[in-house]
Amino acid sequence: EVLLLFDRVDEWLVSSLTEFDGKPLKSIAKGELDLGDLEDEGEKKEQKKIAKEFKDLVKRVKKALGDRVKEVRLTHRLTDSPACLVSDLYDMGTHLERILKEAGQEVPSSKPILELNPEHPLVLKLREEKPGKRFDDWVEVLFDQALLAEGGQLDDPATFVARLNALLLELGKEG
Repeated sequence: EVLLLFDRVDEWLVSSLTEFDGKPLKSIAKGELDLGDLEDEGEKKEQKKIAKEFKDLVKRVKKALGDRVKEVRLTHRLTDSPACLVSDLYDMGTHLERILKEAGQEVPSSKPILELNPEHPLVLKLREEKPGKRFDDWVEVLFDQALLAEGGQLDDPATFVARLNALLLELGKEG
């Protein structure tokens, strides 16, 4: 069973109320999402194969982002998005962190985990991209898009727009 909890205070609720009516409550925005019970052996083998094929890309993306992220990994939780940001299992979630900061509380810093959707066309195209400035810009745009999608704010919106425009112009020339 799934509960769709999308209000900002829901993260606080789930972190405080870990069980309801004998059923555990878990946030899909924290830690690795384990759908093992829902997957058959064929799907598990396919995921291992994909992980092997994308190992180099994951390393390159981590290198491009450096210490902005705790980790880069593949995910199968996404369907339409190329990437998302999640918190580590025991880190504070981003929404709760923002609520506490807005209330004037000191919040321990934590780095997000960037998860890439290996089936998304942008990630597949990124995998083919050679190392260099364009690759790094593309990674930064994916990171910033994931940050915006989860409700975060960009440190430098002007740089994001400049990167995105440059990539669009380059891709337009290729087409």
